[in-house]
Amino acid sequence: MESVKQGSACVGLRSNTHCVIGALKRSVNELSTHQKKIMRIDDHVGIGIAGLTADARSLAKWMRNECLNHKYVYGGPINSSKMMLELADKHQRTTQTYVRRPYGVGLLVAAYDEKLGPRLYQTCPSGTLHEYYASAIGARSQSARTYLEKYFDTFPECSEEEMILHSLRSLKGCVSGDGALDEENTSVLIISKGSYKLLEGEDLKQYLEQIASEIKEDVAEEGDEAGDGEQGDDVEAMET
Repeated sequence: MESVKQGSACVGLRSNTHCVIGALKRSVNELSTHQKKIMRIDDHVGIGIAGLTADARSLAKWMRNECLNHKYVYGGPINSSKMMLELADKHQRTTQTYVRRPYGVGLLVAAYDEKLGPRLYQTCPSGTLHEYYASAIGARSQSARTYLEKYFDTFPECSEEEMILHSLRSLKGCVSGDGALDEENTSVLIISKGSYKLLEGEDLKQYLEQIASEIKEDVAEEGDEAGDGEQGDDVEAMET
């Protein structure tokens, strides 16, 4: 029943060349599939969600229409900052009318602009919009945020592979109980210049195996340190 315990969390981080979103997917029970937490908007924009999936699908549909309309009229991709300001207004308008309830979903938006490079934005139901170097949203996301705060200074110069591993390491603390990251409950999106890649299933296996080996090494080191401490206590007891 591990899948029942799992929460859903998303982390986002960006370097000078890439923007990465990692998502921990949730399954309502062990007989169901895991809900997708990453959605494609355009060739240069993708979102990670935390909250009501139905509301996220509605917002994703609006964002796709905005990208298509801009491409049809101007012949090129929409500037991400322009679209995000309009999205924040769309969020906020629902808080000022009795006809509509606020959207019950937070978004991490990864994008790549020709002039500005990789961008990472976060929205919330109130209409607040922030741009980040790294952020985390969703259930049990504080652990991921702590990891990102510790290492975000190193992100600008990281390669694509290093960014993927950082996203998975930060997600480790978001898994509840005795669960672990695996090919079923984890997704990673990578956006760079002219590239949109979503890693799931077998594509993620090599990275998850590396994370698992790191965990085993950490456990072994902690065991060795504990053993050395006990030996030291025994020696002191014999001397006395």
